[in-house]
Amino acid sequence: MSTYKVTVNGVSYDVTVEGNGPAAAPAPAAAPAPAAAPAAPAASGAAGGTRVEAQVAGKIWKIVSSAGQALKAGDSIVILESMKMEIPVVAPEDGTVASIDVAVGTAIESGDVLATMNA
Repeated sequence: MSTYKVTVNGVSYDVTVEGNGPAAAPAPAAAPAPAAAPAAPAASGAAGGTRVEAQVAGKIWKIVSSAGQALKAGDSIVILESMKMEIPVVAPEDGTVASIDVAVGTAIESGDVLATMNA
C-alpha cells in the first residue's frame, strides 16, 4: 500500500493506493489475430467505376441520393455523422450513382466504400 499527497485546485488530499502484491511484469501480449479480408460492399445494382469512400469514421445519418440518379460534382450522396457533426459526402465528378452500399445507421470507418458512380 502506498500513500500519496495530491493537490487539486489548491486543495490537498491524502490518497492511499492498494497494490496486488509486489509489482509484476505485465503479461505478454497475445499474438495478433490474422487480418481478415475486408468485406465486399453489398452493391445495389451494377457497381460503378468510381468508388465514393468515407474520409472519416462515423455513422450514416442520411442517404441523399439513390441508384440511377444523375449528379454533378459536389452534389451530396450521403451525410455522415462524426463527432456530433454532419458531414456531406459528395460526388467527386459528374456522373450517375451506380450503387449506394450503406444504410442509415451503419457504422463506417475511414476508407469504407459508401457508393459507386459511373461517369
